[in-house]
Amino acid sequence: MSSPIRKAINSDALTRLAQAIAVAVSATLAGCSSHVPQTDATHTPNIAARAKQKPIWLSEKPSPQVPQDVWERMRQGFQLQDGLGVNPRIEQQRLWFASNPSFLENAGERGSLYIHYIIERLEERNMPLELALLPVIESAYNPMAYSRADAVGLWQFIPSTGRYYNLRQTRAYDGRRDITASTTAAMDYLTRLHDMFNGDWLLALAAYNAGEGTVSRAIERNERLGLPTDYWNLPLPAETQAYVPKLLALSQVVLSPEAYGVNLSPIANEPYFQVVEINQRMDLSKVAEVANIDEDELFQLNPAFKQRTTLDGPQHLLVPTSKAQLLTTSLSTMRPEELISKKPRKPVFEGADDVQLASVKRTYRVKRGDNLGTIAKANKVDVEDLQRWNKLTGKHLKTGQTLVINDTAKRSGGRVNTVVATNSKADKKKPQTQYKVQQGDSLYIVAKRFNVEMQHLKRWNPRVGQALKPGQMLVVSSPR
Repeated sequence: MSSPIRKAINSDALTRLAQAIAVAVSATLAGCSSHVPQTDATHTPNIAARAKQKPIWLSEKPSPQVPQDVWERMRQGFQLQDGLGVNPRIEQQRLWFASNPSFLENAGERGSLYIHYIIERLEERNMPLELALLPVIESAYNPMAYSRADAVGLWQFIPSTGRYYNLRQTRAYDGRRDITASTTAAMDYLTRLHDMFNGDWLLALAAYNAGEGTVSRAIERNERLGLPTDYWNLPLPAETQAYVPKLLALSQVVLSPEAYGVNLSPIANEPYFQVVEINQRMDLSKVAEVANIDEDELFQLNPAFKQRTTLDGPQHLLVPTSKAQLLTTSLSTMRPEELISKKPRKPVFEGADDVQLASVKRTYRVKRGDNLGTIAKANKVDVEDLQRWNKLTGKHLKTGQTLVINDTAKRSGGRVNTVVATNSKADKKKPQTQYKVQQGDSLYIVAKRFNVEMQHLKRWNPRVGQALKPGQMLVVSSPR
């Protein structure tokens, strides 16, 4: 075959081969197109631009710092301050707190044992932390507070409401004074009121003070008259008219205490007490001795045991956290009889041997209009003592009835004496001041307020026992 023919054949073959290859490639691409998504030209990734883009770092927000002071923790949980605006009823109450700074300062000191616990329980229920200030309004944070309406404890439960919320009341134990039990009951009651009044905390607080029936009737009355039914417009008793503004004003003072001249002592944001289980009767004085706890402080944590012995109450004690392990260990090694005091219970007032203890019994004849509360107040005794001395089971008195009143005070010349005792040269050199006992004070609280040891305070005031009464004068020496 000639050379030109061979070249023509080869050219033909190459052309057909190229066509075949083109068909095969087209088929392959067509097959792949079903697996590769089609992308609009406007959305084609710009690789060069992506390469130049700065990296994006994922930054986590720093977790909020846990407050060291319980007051600050409380402020962070306030929920009732929004939308209050300028309110003359709140301003009036705020002015009172600013004019009486010692009221909140003293209540804060008394409450330092309990506030952390109450705040934690409120947070668990997502309740406003302003409610941790309710015991300031109700009792000045004094678990022994007692009102003319027979309300008792931090949260001021009357007997019937206390029983409704499972707070047992016997001669030896009063659950209304129990720190943990009464706190649970108060929060149950407030939650119920909050639900009853459709989530309105101000109406719930008003009902806590005046009763749900009083508030419900006021709402119904305004509805009939076509008037607003919010708290601020209801015709409520004068005390209730001031009750909610008082709590709101107090909350605002706590928000900015310096602005109102109030000095709130810091309270550590940690549990003050711990629950220690017990399985036998024991006297608080022996428990305090075993665990190296001040007896008065132990009673401040367990005030429901009215006879300072664990009768009729729960099978546990509240003790300072730092002493819980020591007490648990000690209880496991002690015999039951070692925890019962064999010596007679101390009288309210103790004194030196040169002054005779006058447990004087005097009588009082009931007059028209008298009641146990007014008689107890006039004679500076407790209503419960009057009932015990006269074997009264209720509150009813008859005109002309004779009551026995025991005067268990050290007497000399017909009056209670407060004698300065200085047992060492060091005591004589220290500057001494006199302190007038306020409502709710105890030896533990006074010692803490003046930064002195309990044993020293007792030594400087030998005629004063564990129970203090408002108006008493104590001698206090400043610490070195």
